[in-house]
This record gives sequence, structure tokens and C-alpha cells, in this order.
Amino acid sequence: MTSEPLPTTHPVLELARRMDQRLGEVLEVPVWSMTPAEQREALRVLASARSRLEALSLAVLAEADRSGATEVDGAASAADWLAVETRRPRRDARADLHLARALERHDHVRRAVGRGDVGLEQARVVVRSLDRLPTSGELAVAPEERERAERHLVAQAAHFDAASLTRLGRRVFEVIAPERAEEFEGRVLAAQESAAARRTTFVMREDDAGTCHGRFRIPTLHGHLLRKMLLAIASPARPIEPPAEAVDLPPGERVPTDVAHGLAFCTLLEAIPAKSLPRAGGVGATVVVTMTLEQLTASLSAHGVCTLDTGAEITAGEARRLACGAGIVPAVLGGPSVVLDVGRRRRLHGHHQRVAMGLRDRGCTAVGCDRPPAMCHAHHEVPWSQGGGTSVAGGRLLCGHHHRRIHDPAYEHRREPDGRVSFHRRV
Repeated sequence: MTSEPLPTTHPVLELARRMDQRLGEVLEVPVWSMTPAEQREALRVLASARSRLEALSLAVLAEADRSGATEVDGAASAADWLAVETRRPRRDARADLHLARALERHDHVRRAVGRGDVGLEQARVVVRSLDRLPTSGELAVAPEERERAERHLVAQAAHFDAASLTRLGRRVFEVIAPERAEEFEGRVLAAQESAAARRTTFVMREDDAGTCHGRFRIPTLHGHLLRKMLLAIASPARPIEPPAEAVDLPPGERVPTDVAHGLAFCTLLEAIPAKSLPRAGGVGATVVVTMTLEQLTASLSAHGVCTLDTGAEITAGEARRLACGAGIVPAVLGGPSVVLDVGRRRRLHGHHQRVAMGLRDRGCTAVGCDRPPAMCHAHHEVPWSQGGGTSVAGGRLLCGHHHRRIHDPAYEHRREPDGRVSFHRRV
């Protein structure tokens, strides 16, 4: 009676198991006993081994996705399954799957990664650069030209990191067709500029630690404009003096670059004159800080809390400092929050009163509406056509929707005890 042969383990799985076991043993060995030469050699070999291991992992990932090996758990893709199993961010796992599929189309890059000559980030750059080359039209790149570009970038990866390789990748068309490179790059830039306008975003939120943070995406042109402004403000020739409480540095030590640029950005915002910005709802982009007469005349060290017309709170000391800013108007209150003065601005119809009404009403005065002052109209309680005057006491803020409603004969409105107005359709 013959016995059945034992199932063989695939070499890749066997390697993975043995390597995992061996790593568990070696990680317990102290590295301080290595000589400097051994440490340098170990770093080089481990970097190469990591690249080769990542190449093998990507190959398995691509095949697992193609074979449906991970569908047993209902995962949408092998990347989603891997993210759950290894507790990795899905975006990272999906980026790996995208690269794994791309490496199957680019043999030279795949083999270079497998040899440990090209790292994963470099491989991503090379793939992106090759994918930018046109496949159709009068500038279409022939297969042999595409292969030449791939060989060129793989060779350059031996000398440049991912950031430098990105710059080389943008100009790879010069390698394969130098006579058409300028036209190609011009078309690429035109397409990028058009797409950049559609992809421009700005998201900001406020936390409970006294800071605002967020993210933005702007066209390259405007990004470089912003960088030039910040570098000019944060120039070593005119070092920024941060608030003592903001940065705790030893005497003579420079402010960290990121902090310096952040402070430069704040300086830039404070330096922009509000009169140079568009007006919203009849009022310029002016920040109004509400403070009492006592807070305004107190010493710089006196404490207190002042309120911006956006609802945020700042210290009285900061309010006194901002009171001299081009885009800051101090609204000084006396008695039961009566506006005594609203800055020193040229009095135009509605502007002076609008600032005071914004401080008083805090936005649309219709019941249930939360539109801020900048999105509101100044409404005359007694219509101008009926002899009503333009005054703070005789006006109120209403958003565009409710301002139309209050003049719409199909609706009636009434003043509520708290001063707000409610609307009801006439029957």
C-alpha cells in the first residue's frame, strides 16, 4: 500500500514563514554589540532586502486580487482585505494594489524593485511619469520610446531619491523626443492648470485648544506666490519675534522653520487691508472685536475676554493689539452693551450702521435662521418709502431669503418677545 505524498508548501509561503520566525529570534538580539562597519553594512542590506520583500508582497497582492483569493471574506478587493487583516489604512493598501498592477506592465521597474535597486516610492514616481506619456494623438509615444523612457528613469533611480526623480520624470519626454518636448510639456501644463482650478479646495475647522487647522489644495502658481510671501516675511534678515508664550526657546536659538512660517502666515493675514477685499452683505471683510471702554483703556497686562463678530473669543490684551490693524475694528461698548464707537471709518450709507447691527443681531433675526451678518441685508423696520429713516434702532438684519419674505404680500410676519421675527403664510 502506497502512502499519499505530503502536500508541498509553495516556496513563497515557506520563505515568509521562515523569515517571520527568524526575525522574531533576531529582534531579541541586542544591536549595540555590532561594530560600526557591521551597522553600516546591515543598513544597506536591510534596505535592499526590504525593497525585494515589498516587490514580492506586491506580486502576491496583485495575484490574490486577480484570483479572488480574498473574496471568501466578502472583501471588495485584496487591498480592502489586507487593510482589515493588517490594520492598515485602506488608502495605503489600495495604493499598493495600484502599484502592484502597474508593475506588471513595467518589467524594468518591477525587476529593479525585485533586485533592491529601486525603492517603492521611487517606483511610484517612475510609474506616474510613464503613465503621463500620451498613448494617442500626434504626440503619442511608441512602445519602444516608452521602454527607453522606463530604462532611463530606472537608471536615474540609482542616483536620485523620489523627490528628485519626480522632477526628472516630468521632463522624460526630452529623452525620447527632444524636438517635441516643449510642445508636450506645454500641453501637459495647460491641462494641469485647467484641472487645478477644478480641484482647488480650502477646508478649515476650529478646535477647543485655541487654534484653527485644516487643509488646502491650490494651483501651483498660487502655492508659489504664498511660499514667496511667507519666505519674505520669515526671512532671516528680519527674524520674526514670536509671542513669549507661543515658543519656548533657549536664548539665541532660532524659531523652527515650520513655526516661523506659521507665524509669517498670521502676519500676512493681519497685514492685508480689509478695504482691498470684496464686500459681503454691505460690509467689507473686517473683523470687529467687541470690548468695553475699560478694557480698551486698561494696561496691557490687564486680563479680560473680548468677542469677535464671528463668535470667537480672544483675550483683552490681544484685542488691544489688534485694534491698530488695518482689517480690525474695535467696537467699544459702554453701559448695557451700548455701542459707543465702531472704529474710525468713513461713514457711507449703511456701512457704519451695518457693523453695529451685526454686533447687536449676530446674524439674521428671523426665527430659526442662522445666517451670519455677512450674508444678511439691512432691513428698514419702517420702509424708506413710508418715511422710515436709516438708523441702527430702526433696522434689523435679515438674510436674502427672509428679506424677500418680509416684503412678500403672501406672508405676514410678527415681532416675537425676544426681538426676532416669525413668518406665516397668509390664508
